[in-house]
Amino acid sequence: MIRSATLTAPSALPSIPDNNRLRLLSGSANVALSQEVARYLGMDLSPMVRKRFADGELYIQIQESIRGCDVYLIQPTCRPVNDHLMELMIMVDACRRASARQITAVIPYYGYARADRKTAGRESITAKLSANLITQAGASRVLAMDLHSSQIQGYFDVPLDHVYGSPVLLDYITNKKLPDIVVVSPDVGGVARARAFAKKLDDAPLAIIDKRRHAHNVAEVMNVIGDVKGKTAILVDDMIDTAGTITEGAKLLREQGAYQVYACATHAVFSPPAIERLSSGVLEEIIVTNTIPVSAENHFPQLTVLSVANLLGETIWRIHEDTSVSSMFR
Repeated sequence: MIRSATLTAPSALPSIPDNNRLRLLSGSANVALSQEVARYLGMDLSPMVRKRFADGELYIQIQESIRGCDVYLIQPTCRPVNDHLMELMIMVDACRRASARQITAVIPYYGYARADRKTAGRESITAKLSANLITQAGASRVLAMDLHSSQIQGYFDVPLDHVYGSPVLLDYITNKKLPDIVVVSPDVGGVARARAFAKKLDDAPLAIIDKRRHAHNVAEVMNVIGDVKGKTAILVDDMIDTAGTITEGAKLLREQGAYQVYACATHAVFSPPAIERLSSGVLEEIIVTNTIPVSAENHFPQLTVLSVANLLGETIWRIHEDTSVSSMFR
């Protein structure tokens, strides 16, 4: 069951007339989220034909006039990443050729983000490459949520609004009224994220897991820096992929005397064998958002999926009305 955030549509939000310049389009990656965003804004998704030719090539046609409109294309570039990234670029190109006034790529989850710098010779920086492709396709601006690293904001040569899923996660955690919370970063690279999360939880103490990564998706947990004994530990990360880091970290926290362990992440990537690891019982609860759709067969008792639709809808409305986005997170 997906729970919506407590954010409600502003009372000043008018009904959207047919001749309004705001248009919402959805890619195939997460139609359910797009429909929720549309409901928050009190409008419908623009009709679109999407089909494939016999050789797998994608065909897209927008079924209403968007000439002079501000168009928002909602498409996380999640698995299959290549297909969804290409679909987003074709949608952007279709809007550009249909004379849209402004085209905003709304990317709840930005794929290829982990290769954000060179760590060895002869590597590609795919986070920058993807940004170039989206920009060159014709996107006027980008709205992204919880990018893997903050420097990716600078990879786009168009304006980018970066929003966070943390208000939705924090609202849920706060309402649970958990005792003796300590926020834990699963690695040194996530300390800033965990510190910001802890600050919002009445300046909860912070702990760090010292981790060594020997290969992609392979991590060895080494040590816990900080006191977790007898406390409720909340592991905070931007994404859960194969869940190796989260589950090994949870085991170590329990060995160090943590009373119970929760995990919070914005993006539920859930590559195999994530489901088996997360449902093993080492974590009290895994709290994620619906930036990436979680299929019914991947749900398990410890999983809670929260909706970021209201947050994205409010951000889209503020961009459209030229009002502050950053004030939402103060």
